[in-house]
Amino acid sequence: MPSLWIVNARVIDPAAKRDAAGDLFIKDGKFAAGLSAADKKRAKKIDAGGLVACPGLVDIHVHFREPGQTHKETIASGSRCAAAGGFTTVVCMPNTAPVADNAGTIQFIMDAVRRDAVVKVLPTGCITVGMKGQALAPYGSLKRAGIVAITDDGECVQSNELMRRACEYAKMFGLPIMDHCQDQSMTQGAVMNEGVMSTRLGLRGWPNAAEDLIVSRNIILATYTGAHLHLQHISSKFSVEMIRRAKSRGVQITAEATPHHCALTDAALVAYDPNFKMNPPLRTEADRQEIIAGLRDGTLDCISTDHAPHTDYEKDREFDYAPNGILGLETALAVSLAVLVRQNKFKLAHVIDLLTRRPARILGLPAGTLAAGAAADVCLFDPAEKWRYDAKAGFSKSSNSPWHGQTLTGRVRTTLVDGRVVFDRGRITA
Repeated sequence: MPSLWIVNARVIDPAAKRDAAGDLFIKDGKFAAGLSAADKKRAKKIDAGGLVACPGLVDIHVHFREPGQTHKETIASGSRCAAAGGFTTVVCMPNTAPVADNAGTIQFIMDAVRRDAVVKVLPTGCITVGMKGQALAPYGSLKRAGIVAITDDGECVQSNELMRRACEYAKMFGLPIMDHCQDQSMTQGAVMNEGVMSTRLGLRGWPNAAEDLIVSRNIILATYTGAHLHLQHISSKFSVEMIRRAKSRGVQITAEATPHHCALTDAALVAYDPNFKMNPPLRTEADRQEIIAGLRDGTLDCISTDHAPHTDYEKDREFDYAPNGILGLETALAVSLAVLVRQNKFKLAHVIDLLTRRPARILGLPAGTLAAGAAADVCLFDPAEKWRYDAKAGFSKSSNSPWHGQTLTGRVRTTLVDGRVVFDRGRITA
């Protein structure tokens, strides 16, 4: 593998508190402090003038649908979406078909990753057998097979006693629990946030309390067991407030927000477009502002996309019957820059931190840094480039995005994984 020399970049490495013009050196697939004169002569030089060079982005919440739902997405297509969005490490949810509740299914996923992925794809295992919330999955064999966390994402364990036991066993195996916080008794038939807009549109409402109750339960269980619980796609202002108070007491809770919950509210559903239907639902402006405040003060630890592909014929139905979820990987950086940097005056380095070092730290992943000796995963992007997002021309097998056809600002130019260019100027090169 030839050495690489990235020159003239604005280098942002939150792990080293670095934000300055400079160069990056890569040798044998890892970052190097420098290159010898001989290596510089032989190195492939990448001119990054006008670009930001940061660690490859990390997403700890994606759905790649393989096995069993490959008409929506595959590890091959999903990993290409990730590369196009600047992501070099992603963590897959286990709600596949069959669900990933045993070592055999994890092995199938790992084999597909080795064969087809152009970025690093890491699996999670289920909390419960069949994701049915009735019996614990075999965490020991799942961990030996290669999972990095357990979750029933897409479902939520309703039994408090079973969730308590899951916390105790997960702690024994050193596995974080990632929980989708939803009291299902409060959301039967619900399709959007409960409030003025749901009343106006005549759609069944989904109250904040359905999330808040489970967030509260998880804080209690994390306190009681000492387990690490990570709360997925937080959408309610009351949940943010509870997490803030729990963290002030030292509870081992982490939490994430999505770009779409930062950018959109339930007012976007006025046209009954199913591409704005998701779980948890888009909520009010007050909720959106509190999510942004939580990202600003560290209550919410990272940004994750919850990339959830669905085919056109699944989404193109009456709003009540369309599935929840949207694409997120190719637009996450641009949307985050628009909402957090330009609208809410976050420092660019802070947003990069939310997309790199912080998600990697939550799951203990070897990613999110430009330090010498680390894997040379890099995202090069132009924060000022305007571009029109065409979801139908993207790398996903699906096109369910609320940003389809919109002009976005901030575009990934090049993505490197282990020192190899896997995406460059709109093309997959791996």
